[in-house]
Amino acid sequence: MKIEEKTASVAGLPAEPERATLEGKNKILGFWLFLGAETTLFATMFGTYLALKGETLDGPTPPEIFVMPVVALATVVLLTSSLTSVFAIMAMHQNDVKKMIRWFGLTILLGAVFLGVEIYEFIEYTHLGHTLTSSAFGSSFYLLLGTHGSHVLYGVCWIIGLMIQARHKGITVHTAPKFYVASLYWHFVDVVWVFIFTVVYLMGMMA
Repeated sequence: MKIEEKTASVAGLPAEPERATLEGKNKILGFWLFLGAETTLFATMFGTYLALKGETLDGPTPPEIFVMPVVALATVVLLTSSLTSVFAIMAMHQNDVKKMIRWFGLTILLGAVFLGVEIYEFIEYTHLGHTLTSSAFGSSFYLLLGTHGSHVLYGVCWIIGLMIQARHKGITVHTAPKFYVASLYWHFVDVVWVFIFTVVYLMGMMA
């Protein structure tokens, strides 16, 4: 028996509480299907951006506006938040509510920092003439990054709600699937950002 399984057994909780019931398994399966639909949504927006990124009219081009140190900071912050969400799920498997809440709290703090950096970035771009209506490039850029940012904001609000629930109900076979799928969602928005960083920023700087 693994150490994690022994710890969970002592606490009276299954080793993988998120999968201990049929309801939990169905929630996870349904959420994977949801993420499949979200992947299609973002794939469509990536395709739109790639088709329109050269349509700048008289506005600034990507190499003229992108500030890579700021983008790199946002990337490090968001990827670090993915790691803290992993630690939160590890704490859940140990039936340690306080530790799980602390790790999820750090996750949403890093998510909020990411949103702050992105808002700062957008403000700087608008000062350079890169706006939603300045060109097709601008429209596709803000559509893609704005949609991702709204997903991050939703994730922050969702995890805050789950942290409140964890304080009242603790970790059970009924609450564990919610914490688990929230972590899956957070990993998803991080993966999308990796593609944004590569396709929008790195490829944009080489244009």
